[in-house]
Amino acid sequence: MRPSAEPLLRFVIGGAQKGGTSALARYLDAHPALCLPTGKEGHVFDAPDFDEAWLPADIDARCTALFDPARADALHGDATPFYLLHPRVVARIARYNPAMRWIVLLREPAERALSHHHMERSRGRERWPLWLALLLERWRLAGHHDDFSRSSPMRRHAYRLRGDYARQLDVLLQHVPRAQVLVLRSDHLRADPGACVASACRFLGVPPPPPGTPYPPVFVGDYTPPAGWAMRWLRWRFRRERRALARRHGIDFDA
Repeated sequence: MRPSAEPLLRFVIGGAQKGGTSALARYLDAHPALCLPTGKEGHVFDAPDFDEAWLPADIDARCTALFDPARADALHGDATPFYLLHPRVVARIARYNPAMRWIVLLREPAERALSHHHMERSRGRERWPLWLALLLERWRLAGHHDDFSRSSPMRRHAYRLRGDYARQLDVLLQHVPRAQVLVLRSDHLRADPGACVASACRFLGVPPPPPGTPYPPVFVGDYTPPAGWAMRWLRWRFRRERRALARRHGIDFDA
């Protein structure tokens, strides 16, 4: 049973969007010692009506309904990719639970942007091709950086901003000790999900699933990748973000 003084949420899968967070959340939720919201994303700390005056008990009362009450003894977590993106949300989580453990799942930023754009197009919320959406992003986001509404351009059209992982990790590590952050790569999760899940379980202090546990694919993309030259251009657009990530955090997607 969780001590009453401890916050309900003990870990978050904080990003990145389109990086495999749905798959990792599903794999971890299948563990008997772990519990995630029934809808995967709790959207507790990025809610448009979030009150900065809320105490941990107020937040716990708000998010209790997200979880299966039959799993009250499990370690509770949340998997909302937007959490990593916004500095204010990171600060909210740190105030709520200074011991919060963060699992950050990163995907090569050009591939992430392509998948994000395809999702928005399929939902009818994006009319521009990706190359133009990237060029327009600065203006589309202007005035919306603190807009947490569900239709905010920050949620729908931050294709490049969401791939600026070095900046996001810089902010996160200003609020959270490095020992409370586990960074995984989505290509590693695809290639060897068992190893990534075992790593996450060790990080959370629970035993890994037994050998032979199945990890079926989740939300496999059904879009056609762009031509070789277009993908090279897209990767070139993210060259600064990739270099910063390798230089400041030692993560190189070419390695």
